[in-house]
Amino acid sequence: MSLETDSRTSAQTAQEEAKPGAVEQSAELPPAGSVNRRGLIKAVGGGILGALAVQEVLAPAALASTARQPAAEPSPARSSAPAPTAGVAGVFDVRAFGATGDGKTIDTQAINNAIDAAAAAGGGTVRFSAGTYASFSIHLKSNVQLYLGPGATILSADTPATGGGGYDPAEPNTQWEAYQDYGHNHFHNSLIWGESIENASIVGPGRIWGKGLSKGYGPGPKAESSGVGNKSIALKLCRNITLRDFSILQGGHFGILATGVENLTIDNLRIDTNRDGMDIDCCRDVHISNCSVNSPWDDAIVLKSSYALGEARSCDDLTITNCFVCAGYQLGTMLDATWQPFPPGGREFKTGRIKCGTESNGGFRNITIANCVFDNCQGLALETVDGALLEDISITNITMRDVSSAPIFIRLGRRMRGPAGAAIGTLRRVNISNLVVSNSASRLCSMILGIPDHVIEDVKISDVFIQHQGAGTADDAAFVPAEDETVYPEPGRFQRMPANGFYIRHAKNVEFRDVEIRAIAPDARPTFGLAQVEGAEFFNVRGPANVPVFALENVTDFRAFQCKRVPDTELDQVKEKTLLPAADASSAFGKM
Repeated sequence: MSLETDSRTSAQTAQEEAKPGAVEQSAELPPAGSVNRRGLIKAVGGGILGALAVQEVLAPAALASTARQPAAEPSPARSSAPAPTAGVAGVFDVRAFGATGDGKTIDTQAINNAIDAAAAAGGGTVRFSAGTYASFSIHLKSNVQLYLGPGATILSADTPATGGGGYDPAEPNTQWEAYQDYGHNHFHNSLIWGESIENASIVGPGRIWGKGLSKGYGPGPKAESSGVGNKSIALKLCRNITLRDFSILQGGHFGILATGVENLTIDNLRIDTNRDGMDIDCCRDVHISNCSVNSPWDDAIVLKSSYALGEARSCDDLTITNCFVCAGYQLGTMLDATWQPFPPGGREFKTGRIKCGTESNGGFRNITIANCVFDNCQGLALETVDGALLEDISITNITMRDVSSAPIFIRLGRRMRGPAGAAIGTLRRVNISNLVVSNSASRLCSMILGIPDHVIEDVKISDVFIQHQGAGTADDAAFVPAEDETVYPEPGRFQRMPANGFYIRHAKNVEFRDVEIRAIAPDARPTFGLAQVEGAEFFNVRGPANVPVFALENVTDFRAFQCKRVPDTELDQVKEKTLLPAADASSAFGKM
């Protein structure tokens, strides 16, 4: 199914959820002078807003200003805002400010008026009842919560073909544009954006549909063009932000782009999108939990440390827990729970995954990833190639099925996309444990790749089971991957690997404990390939039968103990050696 077909199907679904009768009923208010508490609760809805409704009643003048409007024309909604008291104390319903929710009328001004009123009142909840609210740029402000009620959809409108208008202009950022993708440099050209705000949130069971957004490449609107938006939600230099419970369909280049945000909570989101699910860039104190992301064309959850803020700022103190990422399902079918796979050959190289990088000027520190599921996508990626440090990373309790490339990809490079004079980065202190992988593609094994004179240090991998498809050849075993130090870090750039389990090059102090690699089909490559490694310890590791467990090249301080079919071995220094399975390794020990 094509992207366009998916979009039409999703559009029909969203419009059916917002039938005119339902919208009109939700907007109905009692006559002026006849308001009581029960009537008010009925007018604004129950649940959390009903609890607020009993606090006070509407003033007659306010009610009069919210009388039912005539049928809306396909043009912008009225921009005049009623008095800030037009609603329950602290609750500002966008319909009371002129929004129609009919999916055709542009409701931008009415929505922004409601937000302005809430901000002017010192804060409050801007409520979207059931309906589809077509809009251009929405300005999130401090102390304001957007509440997307059941059946509510904020729809990114198509950029006008003529006559100007559309999304807010992308703010100037020309000084740094060469250092990251266009989408990372600009924030105002988004469906919902906030800059230098605090104590704001977007919550509720509703939906954000980025139908009119650019995805940044290919057919469709170009993100660089006037009036075009390319992000569903963009947050810059904010603090104390919460995103919870809603879904994003077709989110554009980024479903969520958070840059320089402190104290960010992202919980229970469902994102089914055509590029990145969420990018967390130069942020601190971030907690991502209970989220599901289907992103066949790009990454699901990405941590970055770009130069978009004009400085090398790190991404620190972050947790990702209880999340599900996938890339094997057609757009929209995760949200409607039909889980329709792509036809054979439709998406051979699926992305998905959780990743640190590729924008890596500032660094990544103190990060935990736990209790996550990968399905039909790429695996974990830890990358620093632009001078950043990447350190103190703990990853545990991960399951992967049908991985399309390397289950684990750890890369230190020197692309150095940033201001001149920066030093090559460092990558150290990474702990990965309790990982289960089934039916992984075999062409690319897991990789730990530094570069000459800049090694990856202190990596510990334990309690890991990887099942891959196998079928590697003797020619594959003899293949020497290029260094590719200066290019975009991506597993697929290495074409194939000379090992079936792990290939480790330019590393120091690596440790593997209780690791098993199993091939579905016979594989001629060694299980572990090590090149230019200083300090490597293997305890209770095993691989496919009838092939070398270890292939060593320029390795020092190597030890292997209680590894199935391999004698216990210590090597102070070896230029080139293969450790073959022993006839009886149960009691063998060699000192070389």
